[in-house]
Amino acid sequence: MPRIGAGMQVFTGCTSAGHRTCAVPSPFTPGRYEGSVVEELLTEIARSPWALPLLFALVLGDAFLVVIPGEAAVTAFGALAVSQQQPPLLAVVAVAAVAALTGDAACYAAGRTIGLDRWRWMRTSRAQAAFAWSRARLERRAALVLFTARFIPFARLAVNLTAGATRLAAPRYLAVAGLAALAWAVYQALIGAVVATIVPGGPVVAVVVSVVFAVGLGLAIDAVLARRLRDTPPR
Repeated sequence: MPRIGAGMQVFTGCTSAGHRTCAVPSPFTPGRYEGSVVEELLTEIARSPWALPLLFALVLGDAFLVVIPGEAAVTAFGALAVSQQQPPLLAVVAVAAVAALTGDAACYAAGRTIGLDRWRWMRTSRAQAAFAWSRARLERRAALVLFTARFIPFARLAVNLTAGATRLAAPRYLAVAGLAALAWAVYQALIGAVVATIVPGGPVVAVVVSVVFAVGLGLAIDAVLARRLRDTPPR
């Protein structure tokens, strides 16, 4: 007759040698069951034909809404590329880079088309201050500001909109934005890949640790870059 033990099922019964108890680890105990479900879910996501389209959508949305976890998604898929061998790491980088450039270019086009005061949120003091900051620096160091802003979520949106509103030449903008998008995609994906390589524990641990590490590192870099750009007066 079976009974549940801590982390295993225990089976008892009678044999020719007498009463016998046999402890058998069970995959249906709470800890194992929950972990296996999450791992299975991550495996299914990695193998799904919708994996890369989902990544594209998250990174594209992140260009407009900073609450969408574009960075975390690239890092998580980078970890899955190593721990599950799917999707391919190069595909993760390529899709993330194209999605990032598409989103940034769309913001540039929006700024060029509608300006910087069409919607209510654009007229808030914070947004106007960000646009003024972006305009002053784009006039003198456009390439540096465009490249750096790709790594700072809110600054990214303000700089891309302002670049369009100030009529920064499209070929120059796309060249710098494309290089920045590729560097950003490589950086985010490699964080997940490296963590998955050196941290044991399967896909669940790899994804969780890599995302936490990426978010912490991203916040630190964002703070340093934002302060440096804010404190550097335009020439």
